[in-house]
Parts: sequence; C-alpha cells; structure tokens
Amino acid sequence: MRDALEIIAHKLSIINVMKAKRTISEAALEVLKYVKQKVDERFHPDGYNIGINVNEAAGQTVFHCHMHLIPRYKGDVPNPKGGVRGVIPNKQQY
Repeated sequence: MRDALEIIAHKLSIINVMKAKRTISEAALEVLKYVKQKVDERFHPDGYNIGINVNEAAGQTVFHCHMHLIPRYKGDVPNPKGGVRGVIPNKQQY
C-alpha cells in the first residue's frame, strides 16, 4: 500500500485550531512531526500537504480540532503546482 492519510486530532473539545491555546498548537505540531516520521518510514512519500479546515466555509465537516497529513508522490496528480491552493481551482495556478 502506497497511500496513507493521517489525521491528528486533539482529545480536548476544541472546535478548530484557531481556538486552541499556544501549548496545544505546539504539542500538535510535535505530534504531526512524529506521525510524518512514521509515514516516511513506511510509505516513503516524495512530499506532503498538511491541511487544517477552519469553519464550514473552508470545508470543515468535523467540528473538532484536527489536522490532515497527506503524503504526496511524484505523478499522483498531473500538476501539483499550487499545492493546497488547489481547493479553489482558479487560485491553484499562478
């Protein structure tokens, strides 16, 4: 299996990352780094997208603070330029 999608969630009832205290945000970043290392060891991706959706207008459907770690591979999309900007198609190309 080449694909992996990791979701890093906090156990506290925090609606989104913008509501989190600095210590929680810093701890979440450390967990993100740890999970990235484990994904690197098992799947060897060429890169990553890290996603955090804040509020419904931005695509948040689970109203609990969490991050998406999305491994990326050369050739997995025709043109990866713009990365996460691709959520708004006309903003992807620049």
